[in-house]
Amino acid sequence: MATYNTLQDRIRVAKELLERVDKICSRQDREVEGRAKLCSKLRAELKFLQKVEAGKVVIKESHLQSTNLTHLRAIVESAENLENVVSVLHVFAYERPDGQKQTLVVDVVANSGHTWVKAIGRKAEALHNIWQGRGQYGDKSVIRQAEDFLEASRQQPVQYSNPHIIFAFYNGVSSPMADRLKEMGLSVRGDIVAVNTMIGGGEEEEDEDEEDSEDKHGCVEEDQEVENEALVEEEEEVDDNDDSDDTELMHTRVDRDTIVASLAFPTEVKVDVCNRVNLDITTLITYVSSLSHGNCHFTFKEVVLTEQAAQERQEKVLPRLEDFMKGKELFACHSAVEDFRVILDTLGGPGEKSRAKELLARLKVVPDQPSERTRRLVTSSKVNRRSLMIFGTGDTLQAITMTANSGFVRSAANQGVRYSVFIHQPRALTEGKEWRATPI
Repeated sequence: MATYNTLQDRIRVAKELLERVDKICSRQDREVEGRAKLCSKLRAELKFLQKVEAGKVVIKESHLQSTNLTHLRAIVESAENLENVVSVLHVFAYERPDGQKQTLVVDVVANSGHTWVKAIGRKAEALHNIWQGRGQYGDKSVIRQAEDFLEASRQQPVQYSNPHIIFAFYNGVSSPMADRLKEMGLSVRGDIVAVNTMIGGGEEEEDEDEEDSEDKHGCVEEDQEVENEALVEEEEEVDDNDDSDDTELMHTRVDRDTIVASLAFPTEVKVDVCNRVNLDITTLITYVSSLSHGNCHFTFKEVVLTEQAAQERQEKVLPRLEDFMKGKELFACHSAVEDFRVILDTLGGPGEKSRAKELLARLKVVPDQPSERTRRLVTSSKVNRRSLMIFGTGDTLQAITMTANSGFVRSAANQGVRYSVFIHQPRALTEGKEWRATPI
C-alpha cells in the first residue's frame, strides 16, 4: 500500500511539473530554449512511472525515490524563482586549461543570460561524503563541478561580463561545502546544515537520490527511460553486494535537523551594464523608417512591407530601440554607415532622410575593425563580409550590437562565436512607396 501511494504521488508530481513548465514559458517575453527537452524528460519519467503502475516494471519503494524527478523538480522550481529565463538544460561548450574540450549542462539560464543555475536534488549527506572522498567510483564532487562552471562561464561572457553562478540545493548542503562555494565566488541557495564529527565507524547511509541530468562523466543524457530502468538494476545490484567499509575511526555526519541558514535566490543580481551600443545597418533603417514613425496603416504592393506594417500596428518597435539606446554611447562602423547611405539615397523618402541625418549626428562612426574571432568565421549566405565587419567591430569595441539580422547571429553561434546582441523586428524604408499603397 505504501509503495502504491508513493507511486501515485510521483505520477501526480510529474503531471504537475509539466503544467508548471508551461506557466514558466507563458510569463516570459520570449520562447524559453530547451523547454521541449525539459518536457521530454518529464514525459519519459511519467511514462516510466506509468509502466510501473501497470505492472510492466517491478521495483521496490526505495527506488521510487531514486528517479530523476527530484532533479527535474529542482530545475522547474529554480526557473520559477528567477526572471527573464532564457533557456533550460542548455549545453555550453568550453575548453579546460589542459586544452581538453568539454560540454557543460546549465539547468537554468536566467536574467537574460547573466545568471547560470545548477539545481541539485541529492541529499546533503551524499554530497558531503562525495566531497570527502567517500562516494562511489566516478562520483564528481559539487566543488569539482563548481570549478567546471567557473571555467565555462569565463569562456561564455554575456555583454562582456561573466555569468553569475548559483548552486541551488533542494535537499540541503553542509556548511563547510557552502562556505567553500562562496569562497570560489558562487552564490548558494537552499538550507545550509551543520556537520558533526564522530568517533567510531558506521556504514554510510545509502544514497537513494537521483542522478543529475549530466552523467558522472559530464555527458548529456540521451534516453531518460533507459536510464531509469538501468538505475533499478544498478541499485538492486548494490543491495545484493553491499560491502561497506566500517573501519573508519573518524566519521563526519551531516545533521540535517540543524539548519544553520536558509538562503533564497538573490532578489537582485548585480551585472556590469555594457554602456556601448553598435548599430547594425538593419537598426539604422528600422530607426528612421516611416513605418516606425506612425505610417503603418497601409496595405502595400509588396507582401513583406504589408507584413511589417501589421507587426508595427501590433507592437511599435521604436520605443524598444529608444529605451535600449537611452544614456548609452552610440557607435556605427564605416561599412554600416556607407551602405546605409546608399540604401537611403535609393529608397528613402524626405522624412526618412531627415531622420537619418539626425541619427547619424548622434553616432560615433569608427573604422571597420573586426575582432580576431570574427576573422575566423567561415563565410556563407548568412555570414557575409558586411556582417563580419559590423558585428566584428562591435565585438572589438566591446559594444552590444543592435540588429534585426538574427540569421547572422544564429549562423555565427553555430560556428562557436556568440555575440552580445539586442535583436529587434525589422522595418524597411517605405515612405517612397506610400503613394501606391492602399490606406487602411
